[in-house]
Amino acid sequence: MLHQRNWHTSSYTSQDSCVEVADDDPDIVMVRDTKDQGRGVMSVTPVGWAVFVEYVKQL
Repeated sequence: MLHQRNWHTSSYTSQDSCVEVADDDPDIVMVRDTKDQGRGVMSVTPVGWAVFVEYVKQL
């Protein structure tokens, strides 16, 4: 059975330039382009995603 992802966007992004994130699976975080959802999905580990988010916060 396929898991229905809970895609969401950040409240800090604009409608024309953002990504959607599905982080409701404890084993994987999925990221996709909001404007072109069928183009593909990037998958990362939750630890990798947390490291990325902390890095971006420092920019």
